[in-house]
Amino acid sequence: MTPRSAVRRQVRVAAMVGTVVVAGTVAAAAAVGIGGGTNTPDAPDLPPATAQVTRQTMLDSQEMPGDLGYGARTTLVGRIPGVLTKVPLAGDVINRGQPIYRVDNAPVVLMYGTVAAYRSLGPGVTGVDVRQLEANLKALGYGGFTVDDTYSAATATAVKRWQQDLGLDQTGQVELGRLLFAPGAIRIDTVTAGVNQSTGDGQEVLQYTGTGRQVTVLLEVSRQRLARKGVEVQIRLPDGKQVAGRVDRVYSVIEQAPSPDSAPETRIEAPVSLADPAAAAGIEAAVVTVTFTAGERRDVLTVPVAALVALAEGGYGVEVVEGSTTRYVRVETGLFAGGRVEVTGGGLTEGTTVGLPA
Repeated sequence: MTPRSAVRRQVRVAAMVGTVVVAGTVAAAAAVGIGGGTNTPDAPDLPPATAQVTRQTMLDSQEMPGDLGYGARTTLVGRIPGVLTKVPLAGDVINRGQPIYRVDNAPVVLMYGTVAAYRSLGPGVTGVDVRQLEANLKALGYGGFTVDDTYSAATATAVKRWQQDLGLDQTGQVELGRLLFAPGAIRIDTVTAGVNQSTGDGQEVLQYTGTGRQVTVLLEVSRQRLARKGVEVQIRLPDGKQVAGRVDRVYSVIEQAPSPDSAPETRIEAPVSLADPAAAAGIEAAVVTVTFTAGERRDVLTVPVAALVALAEGGYGVEVVEGSTTRYVRVETGLFAGGRVEVTGGGLTEGTTVGLPA
């Protein structure tokens, strides 16, 4: 036994913030003082309180607020000069081949693709945007050409038939501004221009998003470890329903300073997709709670963080209580979570009694 006087300096460690999921004996966890229960020995030389070593699974997890919505907004500006004769309503969903708005009663049309429309398209033009146009025409039922990177005479013929069905002049060419290429269907978020307004000089007409439900979480840089691409999370909706989710990507954003005297702040933004988007049906926008799990240790021995003692020779130990006597044993610490810490060494076993401060 190591006398109590042999420990020159005893420092108890503050509890860490986190969540612990107990996979061991629930009854044992309750007996060790989780939630406040302790044993107080009568002997004056014994520690004022004790707890038991438990075997459990520890999760390094943290809850963070997130915004449930439709993801980032994209601005659509007018490229074709004229007068707006029809605009959509906020919340409208536009699919491939459908008009988004009308200029001089002629439609600006959505088609699917990852390369933005940046030029007029006509015979002899080549490029990925040509392939995108041809793929969309074929998907809409206009064939008679090979889907490739070349705008051929056959492509122009298909374009004329498409233009005829939309009530457009049958030129066989697609002018800049007639198409919006987006990765998929879009949802109108905000309409910023109205009917009878002029457009075509790059004025903003509307803002749109994707149609998939998404949670956006902003983290302090110090918590970046919580969010990694592909990590699974749990999302608690306003009605208490739990939905699984996954981090789609992680990137840094710069938030502008609220005043000239303060500096901009770097934050970590993590868009999270819902495994079951239907679970959020009927919720247009809301603040939700996202639980991130950064680390997990299964079937490990743990003690309350308060049981750790800073040893005079360095490192940490615990005070093992054996009947009416105690001794200090060195331990190696692992994961901290929920006021407990993973420990190894010192011959500790599940059920060993350790001392706690008052």
